[in-house]
Amino acid sequence: MRRRALLILTILVAAGGAWAWRSLPPSVAIAVATTGPALRAVYATGSVEPVHWAKVGPAVRARITAVMVEEGQRVVEGQPMARLDDREALHRVEEADARARFAEDELARTRTLVTREVASRSALDRAESEARAVRAAADAARRRLDDYIVRAPSAGLVLRRDAEVGEVVDTPAALFWIGEPRPLRVTAEVDEEDIAQVREGQRALLRADAFPGQVLPATVGQITPKGDATRKAYRVRLNLPDDTPLLIGMTVEANIVLHQTDAAVLIPPAAVRDGHVFLVRRERVESRRVELGVQGARSVEVLRGLAPGDMVVVDPPAGLAPGQLVRLRS
Repeated sequence: MRRRALLILTILVAAGGAWAWRSLPPSVAIAVATTGPALRAVYATGSVEPVHWAKVGPAVRARITAVMVEEGQRVVEGQPMARLDDREALHRVEEADARARFAEDELARTRTLVTREVASRSALDRAESEARAVRAAADAARRRLDDYIVRAPSAGLVLRRDAEVGEVVDTPAALFWIGEPRPLRVTAEVDEEDIAQVREGQRALLRADAFPGQVLPATVGQITPKGDATRKAYRVRLNLPDDTPLLIGMTVEANIVLHQTDAAVLIPPAAVRDGHVFLVRRERVESRRVELGVQGARSVEVLRGLAPGDMVVVDPPAGLAPGQLVRLRS
């Protein structure tokens, strides 16, 4: 009998606890509306490069026999940077010279025969034409010898060298990069859906993995008139200040600023549901319609409906209704 009474008492206590738990207000997490800058921006990615630079490659396919410059060395226009194996080209020049000399000897002999009225005038014309042709071919072959010397197209610093003696290179290869280390710019790609909003002179904010936590400045300097139909993007040049810590070849993420509000009302995106928020006042919630502005991954701008300091529910639980009591989640 005593056991039965204890069992009934336990069931009643458990039932009372379950009823009390169900009657508690739902626990919610809240966030306080703050003020801060809100940016409306166009996103782009790009890489850092010099404003003045050039790739230097071979004019012919051949093996490298000598490299005459190193990275960091300054060169002048026309300075030899590498030599290619030109032995076969030299043989062709010798052969062309031999043919030219033979044709010139034949021309001299024909002139003598014409003087003696042994050969016709037409034979002399053919000999002169042949001599000019083979001499021109010999001169062209000699000029092509210069193709076996890779020269600097302009003055600058050797920014990078990708040439080694013994390597066989072809015309698409870039053996050297030369240019000036300053000024620098970012060449970025902007989606064709956003390019109509981008203007020269707009401010851009850059982030790079090499400088975590830093926001680096840039300015839109140039927009390419023609887009890439395959990539559906337009090329945009972002000018960098002279004191930028970015280095040539670094990749960056860019936000081209279209509009900025310095003292915007900001709340977490998870507080907004179907254009409304649950505002907490005296432990009760009320539904408030809000007008949103700039929307980001971490915060959204509230144009109308909230004031700084207002408390809103984050991730409102299902079934939460206006006027309902809530308790703060610990």
